[in-house]
Amino acid sequence: MAAHEAEPGVKVTITEIAKEAGVSVPTVSRVVNGRSDVSPTTRARVEDLLLRYGYRRRAPAPGTRAALLDLVFNDLDSPWAVEIIRGVEEVAHAAGVGTVVSAIHGRSGDAREWLRNLRARASDGVVLVTSALEPVLHEELRALGVPLVVVDPAGSPALDVPTVGAANWSGGMAATEHLLSLGHRRIGLIAGPPRLLCSRARLDGYRAALEGAGIEPDDSLVVPGDFHPESGFTGCQALLDLPEPPTALFAASDQMALGAIEALRRRGLRVPEDLSVVGFDDLPEVRWSAPPLTTIRQPLADMGKLAVRTVLRLARGEQPDSPRVELGTELVVRSSTAPPSPRRATSTRP
Repeated sequence: MAAHEAEPGVKVTITEIAKEAGVSVPTVSRVVNGRSDVSPTTRARVEDLLLRYGYRRRAPAPGTRAALLDLVFNDLDSPWAVEIIRGVEEVAHAAGVGTVVSAIHGRSGDAREWLRNLRARASDGVVLVTSALEPVLHEELRALGVPLVVVDPAGSPALDVPTVGAANWSGGMAATEHLLSLGHRRIGLIAGPPRLLCSRARLDGYRAALEGAGIEPDDSLVVPGDFHPESGFTGCQALLDLPEPPTALFAASDQMALGAIEALRRRGLRVPEDLSVVGFDDLPEVRWSAPPLTTIRQPLADMGKLAVRTVLRLARGEQPDSPRVELGTELVVRSSTAPPSPRRATSTRP
């Protein structure tokens, strides 16, 4: 049977895979079970066929205990990821389950390589964080029979994939309402990547709070960011260079808020005397920033914990209580916000 002649829904056996790969059935079995005693060339050929035909592992027997989970990020260059890992590891360790952490960097080649490694190590479940697998790769993952849970989905996930997120809209609204309550009326926003649902929700919450206060949102006060400090730095500079700068700033991540505070420092401006700053996440380090950062607490570790509990239930053949879970966010007021100063932030260049 040629690879291009495979029919949807047809179950392919190890014997058929072995015949097409030109190897023995025990060799295919060793690849399926993650054994190391197979040459790299043979392993790659067999894995390609297994993925192409969507060979399914046996479904776990009811009550079967998982032994290994994959935790997959788009990138691993943020303290935000560390908080997710902390929650995942706490629950996995208590359950006697190992965790493999990977980053696929949004590239299909990396994702396919990760899928091959996933098969080789016979992982029992996957927690995917702020990433989006291409539809074809998702189909291949489903064909492997490995349960999947998505944390903070980048886009709209498949209907059969449980998700765990945070109340980003209400968090964005709470951050903006806090600044409004202090008397600020010209509030800037350094937004997150528009491809992410969480970014769009925080932006919508910001706009809803302004509209609720009778303030028409001003697009010139919204600048793009990518959740990293550098974009907070450049975004804050752009806002300060406006003919009429804001008196307060909501950064859609703590990392961007810290970058914005550094931009203000280099301009000789003070927080909150010259400009109030609110972040989003409540990473551990922001309570020690200068000044300590007012922010929206996102339960990152709890999101990781719930994702693992959910994927372990799926691995046991059980269904989650709810396929879509959104954990609450909370305003944490510290020293980076205050009523607007009579002296407005200026556009003085360094």
